[in-house]
Amino acid sequence: MNWYAVYTKPKQEDRVASQLAECGIEVLNPKIRLKKYRGDRLAESVEPFFPCYLFANFDKGTNLRLVKYTKGVKYVVGKENPIEVPEEITATIREKMQEDHVVILRPDKLEKGDRVKIRDGAFKDFYGIFERATRGFERVVVLLEAMCYRLELSGCSLLRV
Repeated sequence: MNWYAVYTKPKQEDRVASQLAECGIEVLNPKIRLKKYRGDRLAESVEPFFPCYLFANFDKGTNLRLVKYTKGVKYVVGKENPIEVPEEITATIREKMQEDHVVILRPDKLEKGDRVKIRDGAFKDFYGIFERATRGFERVVVLLEAMCYRLELSGCSLLRV
């Protein structure tokens, strides 16, 4: 059995996770607590850590069809040849979790164009260029130098270099 990323229809992560769990498939569907303005006041909100994605641990030979045709699933990443998610990635996410929520450390005050080094998480020791903060205060977009790839990071700490 291996971990796979499952792409869901918008706002269907919980539904899919529940249905897969009922079928005996281990699911990782982390959430994040964000502070957002609702009207004129700041309120706490709980959202998916990876919107439209969750991780499922299953044997692709016996359970791929079950997962693919679960109501709310668009596809398993890799489609007909699903791509395995390394155990280190799911383990790193679990290390950052308390209950079912990922705990986020706020990044230092960064400005667009700052060169950063990712200090922990799946992309530990990669260098990139800080582009911007996104929804809430806990997410950022970093352009990874090693991959020439734009990435939205959550739950890892950055170091200005």
